[in-house]
Amino acid sequence: MTDTNKTHFGYQEVAEKEKARHVADVFDSVAQRYDLMNDLMSGGLHRLWKVFVLAQSGVRDGQRVLDIAGGTGDLALAFAKKLGDRGQVWLTDINNAMLTRGRDRLCDQGVMIATAQCDAEKLPFPSNYFDCVTVAFGLRNMTRKEVALAEMHRVLKPGGRLLVLEFSRVWKPLTPLYDFYSFKVIPRLGEMITNDAASYRYLAESIRMHPDQQTLKGMMEQVGFENVDYYNLTLGVVALHRGFK
Repeated sequence: MTDTNKTHFGYQEVAEKEKARHVADVFDSVAQRYDLMNDLMSGGLHRLWKVFVLAQSGVRDGQRVLDIAGGTGDLALAFAKKLGDRGQVWLTDINNAMLTRGRDRLCDQGVMIATAQCDAEKLPFPSNYFDCVTVAFGLRNMTRKEVALAEMHRVLKPGGRLLVLEFSRVWKPLTPLYDFYSFKVIPRLGEMITNDAASYRYLAESIRMHPDQQTLKGMMEQVGFENVDYYNLTLGVVALHRGFK
């Protein structure tokens, strides 16, 4: 693109300053049924993907974890249980509806953790503070991904790790079936469950516009991450990228 003030919102081209508002509209709409839709769309596999994130985190009792775009709190809850009382977990999201849903959900389970509504491109945390930073299914919605990744690098301690779980490029022979499911089945589910097909059409489009596995690996390396690797899960439907500061 020649106009650096433009970015993608799904297949649409929008002004950079407008993307956050469009994304906010999507998540304001789906927040109350977000967890149900995740289970339906993935057949429950998203829970196993997050278990893998936890296993790859390497966190220990008493360490600090930042969960960016943490939404309804699946990962934050798992980390809080793993780290114990001496650990520190921050649940953050740019969207108030999602963050409120996550905070309330954790409170209902008797888990009290720190929460903050913030933009991943301008994290309100000191440098060299966290042992692990995670972002699950949130990076593709960020306007300037390279800026957000640089911020994640900044707040990590030396030796800390970033884990990015995100939809990615599926195994090529599976593409026709995956496209049919993404563009025909998922919007229909969205209409039935949330009365909002458009938001789930955006979901399918945003996945196609997100960098593939190798490109994201390169982006992480460009902002300073070392020993970057990735794991394809479910034939590349999602990938977990891991990098160290």
